[in-house]
Amino acid sequence: MTAILADVQAGSDQAQDQLFRMIYAELRRIASAQMRHQPEGHTLQPTALVHEAYLKLMGGTALHWNDRTHFLATASRAMRSILVDHARAQMRLKRAGRHQRVPLHSDVAEEPSPELDVLTVHEALKKFEKLSPDRARVVELRFFGGLSNEETAKVLGVTERTIYRMWEFARAWLLKEIGP
Repeated sequence: MTAILADVQAGSDQAQDQLFRMIYAELRRIASAQMRHQPEGHTLQPTALVHEAYLKLMGGTALHWNDRTHFLATASRAMRSILVDHARAQMRLKRAGRHQRVPLHSDVAEEPSPELDVLTVHEALKKFEKLSPDRARVVELRFFGGLSNEETAKVLGVTERTIYRMWEFARAWLLKEIGP
């Protein structure tokens, strides 16, 4: 995978196709996890989210990924961005959009609430990024990316125990911020 990523970064279209085939199932899993946070009847489907995110990643000017985990974390961030843009567009269409407040349960990474409003979480996370950028990145990778503590630790270059502590703090802050 690392060799294929290097070829993609070098501009190989064949490597892009090979990468997509190799990583598609994992991207689909991440997209499905993110779509569980969306309200029922959402117009964007996981498959479309995967394709839009992949196009966004490949269309960027600076293609650089260290390894598979780094690529997946970047893809997760692209999916989050697409969902936020989509939600904002829907809010503009409705003109009187309202955010629905839903508690962020302690087991959110394993059993996300289907009613959680992506804009509410996004806005809270933007606020949290100003207070603690490292912890906000942990939330992004765990909550939006569906990465495990081990995978998150690898992406951020810290220990799993550090990720656990950062996740606990971030989750408590978000519970306070967006809870009822």
